[in-house]
Amino acid sequence: MRPPPLLLLLLGAVTPGQPRDASPAGAQCLEHECFAVFWAARPFAAASEGCERGGGHLMTVRSTVAEEAIALLLQNRAGRLWLGLSLSPSLSCTEPSRRLRGFRWVTGDRSTDYTNWAPSGQRCGERCVTVSRELRWEERRCEEPADGFLCQYSYGGSCPRLDVPPGVLVTYTTPFGARGAEFLALPPRSVALIPELGLQLRCDEDGASAGPRWGRDTPGAWPCEVARGGCAGTCEGQRGRPRCSCAEGAVLGADGRGCRSLCEGSPCQHHCVVDNASFVCMCSVGYQLAADGVSCEDIDDCASEPGPCEQQCVNTQGGFECRCHSGYAMVEGRCQRRPPCLEAPCQQLCEELPHGYLCACQPGYAVDPRDATRCVLHCNATECPAVCEHTSAGRACECPTGFVVDHDDELCVDVNECESNYCPFNCTNTPGSYQCHCPHGSYLRDNDCIPILDEDGEEAFSGDSELVPRTPVPSRPPPKAERLHPGLLVAISAGALLSLLALLALGLHLARKRCRSRGSMDYKCSGPQEKELGLQPVPSAQKP
Repeated sequence: MRPPPLLLLLLGAVTPGQPRDASPAGAQCLEHECFAVFWAARPFAAASEGCERGGGHLMTVRSTVAEEAIALLLQNRAGRLWLGLSLSPSLSCTEPSRRLRGFRWVTGDRSTDYTNWAPSGQRCGERCVTVSRELRWEERRCEEPADGFLCQYSYGGSCPRLDVPPGVLVTYTTPFGARGAEFLALPPRSVALIPELGLQLRCDEDGASAGPRWGRDTPGAWPCEVARGGCAGTCEGQRGRPRCSCAEGAVLGADGRGCRSLCEGSPCQHHCVVDNASFVCMCSVGYQLAADGVSCEDIDDCASEPGPCEQQCVNTQGGFECRCHSGYAMVEGRCQRRPPCLEAPCQQLCEELPHGYLCACQPGYAVDPRDATRCVLHCNATECPAVCEHTSAGRACECPTGFVVDHDDELCVDVNECESNYCPFNCTNTPGSYQCHCPHGSYLRDNDCIPILDEDGEEAFSGDSELVPRTPVPSRPPPKAERLHPGLLVAISAGALLSLLALLALGLHLARKRCRSRGSMDYKCSGPQEKELGLQPVPSAQKP
C-alpha cells in the first residue's frame, strides 16, 4: 500500500538571470529532508559536486515516499536524471540477481526497501544510474552527461510555514537556492520575505528550544498577525506596537520574544520552584537545604532515634542501608538468624551447634583427618559393603584405602598387609591397616627394631620376652643408666662418718646426765673434781 501523497508542494520556476545549475528547477521539503531537481546536463561526477556545494548529495530512493517526491519534481517532464547510485569499485559488471545489481548509494551503504529497475541483463562499463519520468532506473556510463540530477538535503528539524493574514505574500528562500511561496516546511537558514509588512525573518536553530524557529536580529515582537509576533507566550499590540508577554513564573528572554522560567539559570543544587515573582530552592528526599539556601546536604538517617534499622545502619548520600550482624541474613526487610549449616563447607552432613557447626559423614564414611570438612570411605571391619554406582562403562565400585573390591558380592575386603612382610619382627593386621611390633628390649624406628643399649654400649636386655606393640613409635629410645662420679662417692663416705661420730657424742652426753640424777641403783658416781675412788655399795637404809 502506497503512503498518502506528500503534503509539501512543488516550488516554482528558476529565477531569471541566474545560472541553470545555481538554483533548482523545483524543490520540496519534509520535516527533516528536502529534495531538489536540477535540469542541467552534467556527467555523474559534476552532478555529485553540484549537490555537495549546497550541503547535500545525489538523491537516494529507498522507499515509495521518495519515488513520489521524484514524480512531483519531474512534473511529467522527459529526460534522464542522475540518482545517487554507482557500481561498487570491486565490480566491473552489474549483477542482475542482486537487489541493487551490485550498485551502492553515494552514502556508502546498500540498504533499501524499494527498487524499480528497467529490464536488462548484465551490463559492463555502465557504472551509474539515471531515472526517467516513467520512474524506471537504468544503468548508464558515468562520463556521459545526463539531462539533469536530483539532490537530497538532510536537516535536524525545520520551521513551519508562516501563518499570515489572507492576501499577504511570503516568499521563501532555502539555503540550497530554492525559492517559492508554497513551502510547508523550511530548513534552517531559510529566509522569509514579507514585502507588504517590510519584514524579513530567518529560520534559526535555537538550541534552547525544541527545534528551529523563526526569528530576526532585531529584538522584540514583530506584527502579531505574522506567527503571533514570534512570541513564545502571548503577543499583544499596544498603540500599534507589538509586545510579547510570558505566563506566570516566566520572564522574557534576551530577544524579547522567547520566555524563560525564573528557575532557568538559578543556583539551586537540586530543584527550583517558582514562588510568585521569585523562586525557592528545594532538595531531594534524604537531603536538607543548607544555610546558604541553595545547596543541599545529606541527612544522617542513622542518627535518628529510634534508628530506622533493626540491627546495623549505614548512612549513604541521600539515604541509608540496613545490614545484619554476622550470622544473620536480610529476609524481606528483617534480619533473621542464618542457619550455620546453610553456608557450611561440609561435604556430606552438618550438625548445628550453639556457636557454630560440626561436619559429619554418612554411614560408610569417616571425617578426613587432613580436612575436617571432607569425608573419606571408612570400614572398621574385615568386610564392608562397597560403594557402587552405574557408569557409562558399567558398574563401578569404590573401597577405602587398605581394602580391595569383591565385584561378585560388591564387598570391600580387608588386605592382610602382614602377609607381605612389611614388619621386621612381628605384625598385627587391622581393618585397612597393620601394626608392627618389636621384642622386649628394642624399639621400632624406620620400620626396623633397634636394641636398647646400656651405658657401655651393650644390650640392656637379653632373652626373648613378650612382644610389645610399637605403634605409635616412640620419638627416642629410653634413657641410659648413668655412672656416679668418684668425687660424689667420697662426699657420701665422709658424710656417713660424721653422722656416726655425732651419734657417739650424743650417747656419751646422755650417759653423764643419767649419772647425776638420783636413781634406785646402789652405786654412786663422783664427778671428775673428786678424788679417784672406787664405787662402793651403800646400804639401802642410808639412801635419802
